[in-house]
Amino acid sequence: MRKVVLYIATSLDGYIASPDGLVEWLPTAGHDYGYTEFLASADSTLLGRATYEQVLDSGPWPYASLTNYVFSRRPPAVTPHASVQFVSDEPVEFVRALRQQPGRTIWLIGGSTLASPLLTAGLVDELMLLVLPRVLGSGIPLWRHQAQPQTLQMLRTQTWPDGTVLLHYKLPKKD
Repeated sequence: MRKVVLYIATSLDGYIASPDGLVEWLPTAGHDYGYTEFLASADSTLLGRATYEQVLDSGPWPYASLTNYVFSRRPPAVTPHASVQFVSDEPVEFVRALRQQPGRTIWLIGGSTLASPLLTAGLVDELMLLVLPRVLGSGIPLWRHQAQPQTLQMLRTQTWPDGTVLLHYKLPKKD
């Protein structure tokens, strides 16, 4: 069975974007933060529509070599990239079936609206949180409501000279 990994950057106060959805506070040069290594392990991505549009607005489509599933209740008439498939199915059932197909890691890019039901359903196997030494004060939160608390198992941590910390966790299996 394929694993789903939420690999995402967050501010120290738990926001993944500013209130207007921008991520200009993310570093653009310097360290790779393990991104290249992680990306090489994945063959597909899961994105919500807002995250997809934010990635589109930031330059050329960076995930053309992956199969990209964008969840949207209103898919566009034309898909601008051959590697992108719009999905209007319910995310939990879609991801449950996708995990059963052959392949490598499924990267849950975000956002939190998509991640929340997948976390609740026990379909996220690992969290890789890059915590940046920034306090935004407000914005789009990393975490949405969860039905019940979960205890995570620490797999590893890593720090960089700029103060960024990777927290890599394994989530408990649900029956």
